[in-house]
Amino acid sequence: MNRLCLLFPLLPCLVLSAADPVESDFYKITSFETPKETALEVGSIELLPDGQMALGTRRGEIWLVRGAGSSDSTAVRYQRFASGLHEVLGLAWNAKEGQLYATTRYEITKLKDVDGDGRADVFDTVSDAWGVSGDYHEYAIGSRFDKAGDLWVTLCLTGSFSSQVPFRGWALRIRPDGRMVPTCSGIRSPGGMGFDAEGEVYYCDNQGPWHGSCTLQHLVPGSFQGHPSGNIWYDLAPNMGPRPLDPIPEAFQGNRSRQENRPGGDPGRMVLERKRIKELRPPAVYLVHGKIGNSASAILCDTSDGKFGPFAKQLFIADQSHSNLSRVFLETVKGVKQGVVFPFRSGFASGLIGGRMDAEGRIFVGGSDRGWGARGGKPYCFEKCEWTGKMPFEVHEMRAKPDGFELTFTEAVDAATAADVKSYSMRAFTYAYREQYGGDEIDEVLPTIDSAQVSEDRKSVQLKIAPLTQGHVHELHLDGVRSAGKKQPLLHAVGYYTLNEIPAP
Repeated sequence: MNRLCLLFPLLPCLVLSAADPVESDFYKITSFETPKETALEVGSIELLPDGQMALGTRRGEIWLVRGAGSSDSTAVRYQRFASGLHEVLGLAWNAKEGQLYATTRYEITKLKDVDGDGRADVFDTVSDAWGVSGDYHEYAIGSRFDKAGDLWVTLCLTGSFSSQVPFRGWALRIRPDGRMVPTCSGIRSPGGMGFDAEGEVYYCDNQGPWHGSCTLQHLVPGSFQGHPSGNIWYDLAPNMGPRPLDPIPEAFQGNRSRQENRPGGDPGRMVLERKRIKELRPPAVYLVHGKIGNSASAILCDTSDGKFGPFAKQLFIADQSHSNLSRVFLETVKGVKQGVVFPFRSGFASGLIGGRMDAEGRIFVGGSDRGWGARGGKPYCFEKCEWTGKMPFEVHEMRAKPDGFELTFTEAVDAATAADVKSYSMRAFTYAYREQYGGDEIDEVLPTIDSAQVSEDRKSVQLKIAPLTQGHVHELHLDGVRSAGKKQPLLHAVGYYTLNEIPAP
């Protein structure tokens, strides 16, 4: 026991002993040297044939990389493939064509290396169907190709507050023939896009107006994602039908004081607005502000069949501000995506923006701290994160039940500690759904954990909890749970479950 715990025995001991595991025991980060002739501010990463990768940068370049999968970090070689683009925040390889597509601030471009010298010779505009006013914040985040062969683009608002040119604040699909299809409204400030193992499309939005925290959002065609400024462009999107609400943010204001009979009116609740606006899609997961991160970016899915460890088909979310990766487990309840986020791996060298996992279960990430600070401390980076082969003791999944949650673990738990309700604690909270920027955690509820039932194989625990609160984030601490063998604590003993729907009995 450390000295702090001896002096203050009633306080929780936050300092690990020398024997306690740390993240680097299980997931190793390798930093690569980057080309001296550029600031490699990686905004997107794509896998190419023959073990190559393409890195798109904030400075409008695309670099080809060889050797990053090697165990020798000095084996990495770079070649500049293209330059003169505007902020490459999406790359997609078309295997049928053998061509690379780049999403830039103003268009999707197809790049061709005609003479085979490793440099792009032809730049073809595939689509430029959205507007650019020149505002610094008008990012365009691009996806890889989806199951139908479409590319998705999420467009940041002007200044992240308003929509001054067409389709800012929207998700668009670009068909293989270049045709643009308006697909979802309500986007504010996207930081990254990605797919789950079934090919469903997601993006990360960032804290701001109508967003109390960063969020992971499910892009369902026809949905409204929560920020109303871009809804002025519904007249240009006849395929979307009528707009889900009056296009100006003040449309929400008059409804608030009637929602609940509280002194001074009510700050607005996502769970209540969902009843009024049928197109409104709640965040699948709140990436809790200040605890998980402050600026969510790339979305990566583990499809490596166990080569990245025990988290097959789960999502990993990068964060630019905290220079970290978090882990998300999702489920579908009453037709709505929801789930839990856990801390996963901190300690990256700069703010993470672009990311990609390869078939061997190696995550490649890169980014920058330009414009916003980042905990990593370096101005930019290109790094690799891979599993060491050692099994971490973690909560594997957290599923909602009508009367609580079911937890599964990567290793068997110690039955005595896992069955003791004192090993757990929970609080629940939500964020105001309002026009003001960000916001505190509100409406705190302190549920009671009535029982903890350990399964026969000691790999799962059923927690009976009351009350469950629809629309709240349920913050679960498992400080007392220990592993069966070495009696070690969980590597990460906290998870945040966004309970959009409570399962039926």
